[in-house]
Amino acid sequence: MLNKLKKLDWGILIILIFLMIISTIVIHSATANFPKYSGSDTKQLLFYGIGFFVAIAATLFDYRIVLKSWHVLYGVGVAMLILVYFFGAVINGARGWFQLGSMSFQPAEIVKIILIIGIAHLMGRRQGDRLTLTQDLIPIAAFAFLPFMLVMIQPDLGNAIIYLVIVLGMLWIGNVKYSHVIAGLGVVVVGLVLFVSLFNTFNQEIFDYLNKHEMGHWHKRINTFLNPDLANSDDKHQSDNAQIAIGSGGLNGDGYMQGDMKNRGFIPYPYSDSIFVVIGEEFGFQGAAILLLLYFLLIYRMIIIAFKCYDLRASFIVIGIVSMYVFQVFQNIGMMIGIMPITGITLPFISYGGTSLLLNMLSIGLVFSIKAHQEKYELAD
Repeated sequence: MLNKLKKLDWGILIILIFLMIISTIVIHSATANFPKYSGSDTKQLLFYGIGFFVAIAATLFDYRIVLKSWHVLYGVGVAMLILVYFFGAVINGARGWFQLGSMSFQPAEIVKIILIIGIAHLMGRRQGDRLTLTQDLIPIAAFAFLPFMLVMIQPDLGNAIIYLVIVLGMLWIGNVKYSHVIAGLGVVVVGLVLFVSLFNTFNQEIFDYLNKHEMGHWHKRINTFLNPDLANSDDKHQSDNAQIAIGSGGLNGDGYMQGDMKNRGFIPYPYSDSIFVVIGEEFGFQGAAILLLLYFLLIYRMIIIAFKCYDLRASFIVIGIVSMYVFQVFQNIGMMIGIMPITGITLPFISYGGTSLLLNMLSIGLVFSIKAHQEKYELAD
């Protein structure tokens, strides 16, 4: 056991400690003027404590056992997504949470890692050979399609997009034929152009339909992003206020606990989805740059681990986790500065939330396990 713990990536652990400190102090600032969320910073510290235990415990658990059980995990994940649709609690317009007393659990979060493990197994069967359309790409697409659709109907657009990014990120390093890449890019471009065209042509009809099915917020978010000049002030107040707050922070920020827009309640969910706005307003460009540097170092350390793996399946898993983190950071910050549409995607390791934080720490634990179990002579097991 001690030999496995010695193989922990201490660089990643130190980065996580810095992220924990940033998360705690920013959540404290974000909730200080809102008694309803009092104690969120303490809870976040508790989640981090549990998360570090989970990550270290996962290090001792051989990741290859998880790979062998991929089909069982997939069945459990799909079952949870089905059950939550019928028996889950509605939070922020999506029926995607199991309510456990004062705590809530979001199955879509854990399905991310299940998806990564399953795709790594499917891709690993080729042993580095080029992926074929019928034997690899279609089965992988079918594997991801079911959880994608189950999350879409909740509706949870943010996590559904993350599923797609995970698939694309893993396929990108999976030795895909260039012809398949070009064809896939062509389909994506045509699909986006068609979507934008149909959305603008039938804008009112789409709004009426979504509003009838209690999904009007989808239309507002997409319309605000595609047609900001036509959207009313109520629809784009979150994006506009976020950009004003970040811009007012300038180089050095307004000072800790001194964010004017945040203190006056103009920033919705400042402890969660909009936590980057608090960092930008109170710590300025310098604070935001330090956070981005920590993310860069985290991703860099993980990519190094992926390069050093003897087991291709392990490399695929790490790259899947990297793809998940990179997109979540880009999407969350992008929607706050106006280059991405507003979604419910949180900022990894910084936003308040037990389910997402524990899932992220479990993912790190899986990376640690991969690093600790790369004995060359055991890879055939």
